[in-house]
Amino acid sequence: MTSDAQAEAGTAEGQGPVEISPELADRLEDKREDLFEKFEIRDGFPQAVLTEAEKRTENVEQDIQDELEERRDLRDMTTWTTDPIDAQDFDDAISIEERDDEYVLWVHIADVTHYVNPETNMWAEAVERGNTVYLPSYTVHMLPPVLAETVCSLVPEEDRLAHTVEMHLDKEHLGYENIEIYKSVIRSDERLTYSQAENRIDDEDAPLHEDNALAFEVADRMHEQRKEEGSLVLNPRRDRAHTIIEECMLKANKAVTHELMWNRGVEAMYRVHPQPTPDEWGEALQEIQELDGVSIPGEAWDDPRKAVNATLEDAPARQLDKIQWAVMKVMPRAKYMNDPFGGHHALNFEIYGHFTSPIRRLSDLINHWIVYTNDVPEDLVALCDRASDKQADAEACEREYKQYLQEVGLDPAAVNNRGIEIVEDD
Repeated sequence: MTSDAQAEAGTAEGQGPVEISPELADRLEDKREDLFEKFEIRDGFPQAVLTEAEKRTENVEQDIQDELEERRDLRDMTTWTTDPIDAQDFDDAISIEERDDEYVLWVHIADVTHYVNPETNMWAEAVERGNTVYLPSYTVHMLPPVLAETVCSLVPEEDRLAHTVEMHLDKEHLGYENIEIYKSVIRSDERLTYSQAENRIDDEDAPLHEDNALAFEVADRMHEQRKEEGSLVLNPRRDRAHTIIEECMLKANKAVTHELMWNRGVEAMYRVHPQPTPDEWGEALQEIQELDGVSIPGEAWDDPRKAVNATLEDAPARQLDKIQWAVMKVMPRAKYMNDPFGGHHALNFEIYGHFTSPIRRLSDLINHWIVYTNDVPEDLVALCDRASDKQADAEACEREYKQYLQEVGLDPAAVNNRGIEIVEDD
């Protein structure tokens, strides 16, 4: 067995799907329908939207060939995707290179706006939905799944249209020396799962070893730098592969919104996260300090975000959820706004917005369009409000559905991770 296969075997082992009766399956379906009605979440797609999506996914190879003249051809660049083992589509890929005086990081995002623009039914449907809704073992997509499963999935060994963020980072501080954002054609070399990527970092004989090792070296520095600068990190014990993807996506999102604000001075869908009041932060820290086995380092109290980070590093695993919940209770809701004023408190970024998930978030789809056309939708403020409201609806729907699963004796995490199988009673 290869080392990659061994890594996957370890991940895939364990129990199979959660088994439920047909009667319980019907009750879950009824509950979902009730929640979808309550939160105005559209499950099925109108036929006009599905037909349009099907037409846009025809003649893929010829379409890409026609686009080559207008785009940068990056097909010879080493590129790969990293996603969960059960991911159905791969909408982001990375490339990285070390040079004498800089690192160059490329984040390639599936070019969704090549297929979905303001003149399409799919765009109007995306505005209606606002985002993809993820319930345990059930997903309500923002865009027709056929897009994510075909032209907007950066599958290996096939040419794909992408929107690339090219970042030149100085070696000492990892600051942006130069940012370029452009349409491209890429060809992913390999689709890695997280456990495979973990393995590649260690296995010197494996393909993409040097690339993954370098990506982690840079991502780990970015992660530590964020913490030092006061970025709140509620999941401190992530593995190396997750760190690579999280930090690279954050770096790309930040680069895009810096480009839009500082270099172009245009409105966009910025992500603004207000800060709790000093009293609210004080309540959260006091609650954390009183947990059994938990102690906030004395020198960290002056900056609540650094205090939480330092506490999470040393806290017992059994207390992590309680620490995170104490923080989340006092955190104001982040919103999409057409002006970045106020910044993103949790990340401690002066300017931030979303770009890396246009297949599942309206904000990213609209920012792709603004970056490409430099044209701001007239109804941008309304679109920001729409995206913020629908995200709140999605989160409330997910919360209530998980609560219902618990009421009927199911573990939401097990349902989410293992799926459901309907079995007839004996």
